[in-house]
Amino acid sequence: MKRDSRLSGVLHILLHMAEQAGPVTSEDLSKMMETNPVVVRRIMAGLRQQGYVSSEKGHGGGWTLACDLSKVTFRDIYIALGRPSLLAIGHRTEAPGCLVEQAVNAALQQAFHDAEERLLSRFGEVTLAMLSDDVRSRLAARESSHAFEDHAHLF
Repeated sequence: MKRDSRLSGVLHILLHMAEQAGPVTSEDLSKMMETNPVVVRRIMAGLRQQGYVSSEKGHGGGWTLACDLSKVTFRDIYIALGRPSLLAIGHRTEAPGCLVEQAVNAALQQAFHDAEERLLSRFGEVTLAMLSDDVRSRLAARESSHAFEDHAHLF
């Protein structure tokens, strides 16, 4: 089963965009997401409608962030993407009159609902700024580790 990775991909490119001094083209973003620029434009259009990004056409144009990373959560981006399905698990519908199928589906539906609510609640707690800080911490740790490795070669 193919998984929907748009949320992960969009978060990825938004963080890259946060580090850029100027606009980033759909072509450059498509390389980051390993997809077609048309797909990027379609995804980014939803983010633009919500005011998270802006775009300029023409030479020197492209996409730029138009939001404060500390005020935008994973949940905000998820909603801007059109609320893609969170769970790939479903339930049977082959025998809707079967009482066993009805009982199983009712229990599963409640469990799915509860799981989605918890996940969306967690998405609402994580801002893009928090994710950006994590990236910077990882980068600093990597640079520090490489500096130690370089230093170790001196002995």
